[in-house]
Amino acid sequence: MVEPRLATVLNVNDDDASRYLVSRLLSLAGYNVLEAATGMGALLMAQQHHPDVVILDVKLPDISGYEVCERLRANPQTAAMAVLHTSATFVTSDKKVRGLDGGADAYLTQPFEGAELIATVKSLLRLRHAEQVARNRANELAEMDRRKDEFLAMLGHELRNPLAAIMTAIGILERRPTSDDKEARMRGIIQRQTNHLARLVDDLLDVSRITRDKVELRPGTVDLVPLLRQVLQIAQPMADSRGLGLDVSLPSGPLWLRADATRLEQVFTNLLDNAIKYTDAGGVHLHVELEGVGGSAQAVVRVKDSGIGIPPEVLPHIFELFAQADTSLERSRGGLGIGLTLVRKLIQLHGGEVTARSNGPGHGSEFVVKLPLDPTMGESAPARDAVDLRRGRRVLVVEDNSDARQAMRDLLELWGHQVAVAPDGLQGVALAVAQPPELALVDIGLPGLDGYQVAQTLRAQVGNHIRLVAMTGYGSPEGRDQALRAGFDRHLVKPVKPDELNRLLSEL
Repeated sequence: MVEPRLATVLNVNDDDASRYLVSRLLSLAGYNVLEAATGMGALLMAQQHHPDVVILDVKLPDISGYEVCERLRANPQTAAMAVLHTSATFVTSDKKVRGLDGGADAYLTQPFEGAELIATVKSLLRLRHAEQVARNRANELAEMDRRKDEFLAMLGHELRNPLAAIMTAIGILERRPTSDDKEARMRGIIQRQTNHLARLVDDLLDVSRITRDKVELRPGTVDLVPLLRQVLQIAQPMADSRGLGLDVSLPSGPLWLRADATRLEQVFTNLLDNAIKYTDAGGVHLHVELEGVGGSAQAVVRVKDSGIGIPPEVLPHIFELFAQADTSLERSRGGLGIGLTLVRKLIQLHGGEVTARSNGPGHGSEFVVKLPLDPTMGESAPARDAVDLRRGRRVLVVEDNSDARQAMRDLLELWGHQVAVAPDGLQGVALAVAQPPELALVDIGLPGLDGYQVAQTLRAQVGNHIRLVAMTGYGSPEGRDQALRAGFDRHLVKPVKPDELNRLLSEL
């Protein structure tokens, strides 16, 4: 059995008699005692021996006990030590306050009883032990949180790779005409469920970013109207599959704002997905209007449904993490209880607000999003030249997942592009150097050379004449920043929708 370690106490006092008396009392009580007669000596002893408690007289010949305490607290190696100030002269309340404000844990006025000294030291040791336990627990939780983030990042990567292959394959099948209604229905089911899985993966990975306040925006000039039309293209098949009407009212003119288009698409996809999912009959209404003028102008987006509604006791908490409107045992509506928390966070980051309304169960619900507009953005919004999407490009795909690689090749060739493929980074670099493509789609998690090294090598050997796009299952902001630093022009998170890839080819 290991004997418990005796606590060590550093006794600092320039008066020999007082120092001897305190050290004797501590020794008789069973403590290991160290001594110092000056402030600088105390700092040196504390640095070398790491005592558990420092009994520190305020009046010392070189520097005051107050300054010694402040220096102990400022040094990470000594900051956790318990400090007990003692004084026979500085006994007024303002002196005690100064000592405690300076970092001391307790203050005794001399002369004091031996029992009082020992009891105070024991109290400080209990406090120090409790703080150490709390620090150890905090460190354990931080380590668990770090491992959780690593696990979620790896989980996202492993889930996104097969989703990317499925989504690309569906993009190919959609472009093949069919007269078989059953086959068309099956394609629709696969597409809807794949999109749903992709959204669940994104929401799952965003949990840790929300809890750590790490959600970031990549703002640009965005017209809200075409963005919502794009979201509606995803929502319409789901509404059709449930026999629901999707009533849409959009303004005829643009609604310009400074925003992260990808994140706003995530917001409105979540809201429409929820509205459709929680509605069994009737329909969903999307109404958008401009409110206010000048600097107070804002876009107001209303998503209203005739679904199951929200109970009054749930409504105030509907935007909280893991809150659920459907609390039935069968969980027929699905969902992780993450989406609305993310919606609120993203809208707040855009300087807007989101509210929820419902008259209770069975009476549907309405979510209202308000986003600030800047009318001057319409004048400065970048105009895009018309691009001939039919022009074939030379494209290199570097991807180690064979299904994803083949699906991407087939899709690009279907669009009329010349495609070369490589299963790893080394072969990808060799192909690009031998015959430089116009565009390279490069996975990050490659064997041999990873995607970052591929980009750095190509920039060094081929230069800036090639457009580089990172496609990865790792969707963290840090990964995106690292990709751009490595030389990539764009960073896409798998699964990349065919329409998104088509737009990318037109932009680069």
